[in-house]
Amino acid sequence: MTVAGEPTEEQWVDDHAGPVVRPYAVTRGRARPVTGTFDLISLVTATRAEVSPEVGLGPEHLAIVALCQRVQSVAEVAAHLDLPVGTVRVLLGDLAARDLVQVREPRATAGLPDDSVFEAVINGLRAL
Repeated sequence: MTVAGEPTEEQWVDDHAGPVVRPYAVTRGRARPVTGTFDLISLVTATRAEVSPEVGLGPEHLAIVALCQRVQSVAEVAAHLDLPVGTVRVLLGDLAARDLVQVREPRATAGLPDDSVFEAVINGLRAL
């Protein structure tokens, strides 16, 4: 209530909070992709030049396909679309399931020694 007795308008979220419901609505409430895990540095490439709107594909899906005509990382896609990475991963899962994008996961670095080698080096240095 204000001093004059008129009710004030309640605000649930301030201007700095940003969109709250949008990512939830974009993924239709899903938190995990239907396929894939999609590391931040996974590379995404569209498999088609253009995609016509289909059932189940929203404007964000189409934006990803358009953006990925050139190879982009998952992090870059999220930044360009101004969407959370989790949301982009769900959308990429949808597109990968329809073969509209190809996702290349980063290679595991082969030949790295396990922790026991590092511990032995540290212990050896300490012994000097």
